[in-house]
Amino acid sequence: MLDTLRDIIQEVNAAEGLGDALQIIVRRVRDAMATEMCSVYMRDPSSGRYVLCATEGLNADEVGRASLAAGEGLVGLVAEREEPVNLEDAENHPSFQLLPGIGEERYHAFLGVPIIHQREVLGVLVVQQVHQRRFDESDEAFLVTMSAQLAGVIAHAQVSGALQQEAVTGRGVPTKVTGVPGAPGIAIGTAVVVSMSADLYAVPQRETQDRRGELRAFREALGAVRRDIEAVADSLGNQLDAEDRALFDVYLGILDDSSIGREVVGLIKAGQWAQGALSQVMLAHIRHFERMEHSYLKERAVDVKDLGSRVLAYLQASTAEERDYPDQTILVGEELTASSLGEIPRDRLAGLISVRGSGNSHVAILARAMGVPTVMGAVDLPYTRLQDRELIIDGYNGTVHLNPLPELKRRFQQVLDEDRALSRDLESLRDEPCVTLDGHRMPLWVNTGLMEDVARSLELGAEGVGLYRTEVPFLLRDRFPSEEEQRRIYRSQLEAFAPKPVTMRTLDIGGDKALPYFPIEEDNPFLGWRGIRVTLDHPEIFLAQIRAMMKADAGLGNLRIMLPMVCNIPELDEAIELIRRGHRELLQEGVATALPPIGVMVEVPSAVYQARAMARRVDFMSVGSNDLTQYLLAVDRNNARVADLYHALHPAVLQALADVAAAGRTEAVPVGICGELAGDPAGAVLLLAMGYDILSMNATSLSKVKKALRNVNIAEARALLVEVMALDSAATVHARMERFLVEHGMEKFIHNPVI
Repeated sequence: MLDTLRDIIQEVNAAEGLGDALQIIVRRVRDAMATEMCSVYMRDPSSGRYVLCATEGLNADEVGRASLAAGEGLVGLVAEREEPVNLEDAENHPSFQLLPGIGEERYHAFLGVPIIHQREVLGVLVVQQVHQRRFDESDEAFLVTMSAQLAGVIAHAQVSGALQQEAVTGRGVPTKVTGVPGAPGIAIGTAVVVSMSADLYAVPQRETQDRRGELRAFREALGAVRRDIEAVADSLGNQLDAEDRALFDVYLGILDDSSIGREVVGLIKAGQWAQGALSQVMLAHIRHFERMEHSYLKERAVDVKDLGSRVLAYLQASTAEERDYPDQTILVGEELTASSLGEIPRDRLAGLISVRGSGNSHVAILARAMGVPTVMGAVDLPYTRLQDRELIIDGYNGTVHLNPLPELKRRFQQVLDEDRALSRDLESLRDEPCVTLDGHRMPLWVNTGLMEDVARSLELGAEGVGLYRTEVPFLLRDRFPSEEEQRRIYRSQLEAFAPKPVTMRTLDIGGDKALPYFPIEEDNPFLGWRGIRVTLDHPEIFLAQIRAMMKADAGLGNLRIMLPMVCNIPELDEAIELIRRGHRELLQEGVATALPPIGVMVEVPSAVYQARAMARRVDFMSVGSNDLTQYLLAVDRNNARVADLYHALHPAVLQALADVAAAGRTEAVPVGICGELAGDPAGAVLLLAMGYDILSMNATSLSKVKKALRNVNIAEARALLVEVMALDSAATVHARMERFLVEHGMEKFIHNPVI
């Protein structure tokens, strides 16, 4: 069963569009289950009806024409109940409805299962037989498993099919792909696809006008790989017998013009660029070998993949010159990284789309800091086909629009214009203090990581830095920066904000922040070796960073050091002692610098419960609400499948935040927050009521939060908090907070989906 499932899914994955994919499904499922009929009905979003889209056993002329409404007939019943329906004699069921002309009347046995993707019924998969029989449990289990496995593939193929139709007819089908919000804002621009190095599965499809140049590049790459293989064979010549050496001849034979090479050349001559042609041909052969039953032949897929990756690496090296980015670039990739953001001129970057990740992935956090609209977790997006296409990003609601109709584009442009007007209106608050209507002062600080954050933060009225992400300079390098390199980086940050305080978080890697030169491979990285755990295990890294920070602070005195991912008191004590040791060393070396305030991040549940004990050991505390929310709700913030379960306004999260603020007050230690909730106008009102001393956020959120807090008084904020803390779901909290914003004239901060 597993082999059959795997083979069918591989074949469907290789399909060009939805029609091909569905036809493969009905043919292969009918054969695998030895039934006489298999059909797929897909839901038409515009009408809500379930349309016959592919069949083996019914009248093929009715494909695309025959349909049933939701709840109508047995197909509608399956969709409505969202569970299998297994009948020995379908005609005797009260929901049975015969569709004229499709030739269904001769079938009696019926088994239908829903195709569900992201809690939405996409369609119904049906098998039928002429003779009366009840499909057994193994049949039902197979079809349910097949449906579950194919749901994501079908959703992906729906979008691919829309793009394929545009290529054939010149008319694109308007298509919406849903991900999760990464960074707020609207972007209308041109897609630039980036792919991982030498990844055959991630090569974007592009046309070329320079066919001769692409052919030349391909043949040069082939020659380079051929020479590499011959060199390896020669170096091992004395260790191999004739039979073993023949394996290298087989390798070389795959590259011949009479074999795979000829197919690639044919695609290039037809107008495909070399990398795309190579990827298309190699993947077709890989899938062909993977479907073979003979184990020896199946293993040849590994050889083909290796060869293809080698040739692709040379092709990528030959085209590594600086890319030309359009004015409104929307960067698209399977998994975008901090380094990929740094390659694009900031004035040309309009938006980001990442197939993987969630709204709290590191790249999304950086995008919010940069003010770049972003959609994460767009798992159904056929991103390799999007090069140079016009796209619309809705970063507020997490949607991507392909081939938008003029009217939809006009509505999004209107939202974009309104956003810009709001930003201009909020500029007048830049030099105003953040004071509530009844005179309560709330300091607003910023989260930074990139040097370009500095100027923007100061322009927007930041009163300090609540979080400087020291890992960002590490992520943008190919090695650990030296102590002196770090000192220069930190000095520039401290000088830029002086005398305003700058809170530097010690190196926080692991989880979704892996250094390319210090890889951390774990099954569950968010519960593994990350944050303070890494640096305590490597005191040489920790001490070099601490020393660099304190050296950079000499003569300024605005440094604060903050420790991430602390989950117990011994960790905190050990880290504090290392900081003091580093300070003693500097004094002995003649560096005149004071011991800076030391703080701890509260971002794991154990730290919430030990907040008072931690407060007694430090000068300040700061809640990292992004990670704290992740751990409290058991939601991997990079997993798009569970992204909808991540709620910063979840009642349990709000209770934890209130408890930490209370612990700080009890121990007379200031408590701030540097998570995304601080930058949300509604969230900021609740944090004000809880008694937080500092709110730290992305620079782009400063004016909005200032506007919100200047429109309330502390008494009504506390009354709202009491009301909200009695609610029992994130949805009801969110609805109440939206109503509060409307009541206080801040409805412009609410962004509902554009339809």
